[in-house]
Amino acid sequence: MALAALTSTSGSSTVLNASRRLRNGKSLGSVVPSSSFHEIRKNGYGDKNQKKVSTRQAIRDGLKELKQEIKNWTEEVKEGYTFDPVTGIPLPGEVDIQWSFNESTDFDNWVVTSDSDHNEGYSTSTLTVSPTGKGLFSGNLSTQLVKDGKVKRAGYCNFKSIRPQKSFKRDTFHDWSGYTHLVMRVRGDGRSYMITLGTAGYFDVNWNDQFHFALYTRGGPHWQVSKIPFSRFYMTSRGRIQDVQEPVPLNRITSFGITAGDKNNGPFRLEIDYVGLELDPSHKETSAYEQYKVPYFYARY
Repeated sequence: MALAALTSTSGSSTVLNASRRLRNGKSLGSVVPSSSFHEIRKNGYGDKNQKKVSTRQAIRDGLKELKQEIKNWTEEVKEGYTFDPVTGIPLPGEVDIQWSFNESTDFDNWVVTSDSDHNEGYSTSTLTVSPTGKGLFSGNLSTQLVKDGKVKRAGYCNFKSIRPQKSFKRDTFHDWSGYTHLVMRVRGDGRSYMITLGTAGYFDVNWNDQFHFALYTRGGPHWQVSKIPFSRFYMTSRGRIQDVQEPVPLNRITSFGITAGDKNNGPFRLEIDYVGLELDPSHKETSAYEQYKVPYFYARY
């Protein structure tokens, strides 16, 4: 599953390279504007259209970001002192909304991609506000292949949330460890969609770890509330279901997304009211899939 990645150049690496050029007696030339304190990601799709600016302008942009990041850090410190752990405990049967879609939703916090964005197909998609004032994920699916001799499968559209960050562009996680179910209020077109929970780890071998489960829609004019246990999500890496399954690490969620790719050509439409979490104390299952190890001698080790 190809998903666009938001990447930027590290401010620290820019300063290091500039100092090296100064020591060598060469001109500073031009550098890519830094989104300070954030190291470029080594996977995904980079922004090839990013314009280069002078070093002086890059420094000015960095100072502007520094002021805002200091302000964000101050707010985090205040929240840490005023946070009440008692009120932060989830209440059984109560849905805590994580994302709500309406006219005031900032869609810049979501990444929408399709195979046509990467010259891998002809599907298109958008994430906008519906006529009823809710989120609308819609577009057109096409399984037609690009005639380049490389692409073997096509026909997908998806959107996902950007990774949460703390001040100074530090990556962090959504902590859902106090919940047992994912709850969504949607109105679909009868298609099946795929829910994706990103759990990218620190090391590159874990960057593509994801957990999936199907979202079935009934179609028609009525809304539906889908309540899915986290124990039913299965693990994949680079689009392949893993032989050794494990429970979703709910304290390390990096993104939430939905994919349309049921191999049926034509338009699709999915309205979304909210995405929330719920605690069900009666749900004791941690993983719906077998958790065992095959003895070594079975594989002739």
